[in-house]
Amino acid sequence: MRTRTRTLHVPTADGRADAFAAFPDDGERHPGVLMYPDGFGVRPVLRAMARELAGHGYHVLVPNLFYRHGPAPVIELPEHIGQEARQTVFARLMPLIEAHTAQRTLSDAAAYLDFLTGRPEVSSGPVGVTGYCIGGLLAVRTAAAHPGRVAAVAAFHGPVGADGPGGLAGLTAQVHFGHAEGDMTPESLDELDRALEKAGVDHTSEVYPGTVHGFTMSDTDAFDPAALRRHWDRLLPLLGRALSDG
Repeated sequence: MRTRTRTLHVPTADGRADAFAAFPDDGERHPGVLMYPDGFGVRPVLRAMARELAGHGYHVLVPNLFYRHGPAPVIELPEHIGQEARQTVFARLMPLIEAHTAQRTLSDAAAYLDFLTGRPEVSSGPVGVTGYCIGGLLAVRTAAAHPGRVAAVAAFHGPVGADGPGGLAGLTAQVHFGHAEGDMTPESLDELDRALEKAGVDHTSEVYPGTVHGFTMSDTDAFDPAALRRHWDRLLPLLGRALSDG
């Protein structure tokens, strides 16, 4: 399916967030998906992933999480974020990540959902939310805060349990969590599964074998092509089940 892309600006309580949008170029309306990037932010690999998802029949919005500090890219990034560059990059990113509080997350999430569902290219009904790394936690917070508006949530190599069991209690969306092997012990996975089951969440939660944190991102040393394929094999059916027009 042919796609189109745009750079958009989302009105928020604190200004305007620049965002990348990708959607089918067929003049039809399609279900919306809010895609939260990892901590490195909106960049070519995220734009490519958004275009890939849009090609399956979704209107995808990828916001600049750190818009309060400037347009994306907020900090200069190398073309490949290898091991040597990570320390320098993270030293500049961590103050931005730490400043992105839960309160800011929820304020921005409401603005992103309002904007996405108000687009003329987006069909009526609930949306999906997906996220990577810290974006996975933001996806969970968004879905939990807007149970009537989010029907599917997926997170990959993300700290999805960082808010404790209470952070999962509001979820009504169908859920998939894809964990890096290096991020989860069997004990922590069991604890997360128990919390999801207690909350009555319709979910799958699995460790992707042989992976390390960041496995979906092709511009990092963590990239695992097989794990990225597995990610699509889980994400696309989830959205198809949960979003009636998907």
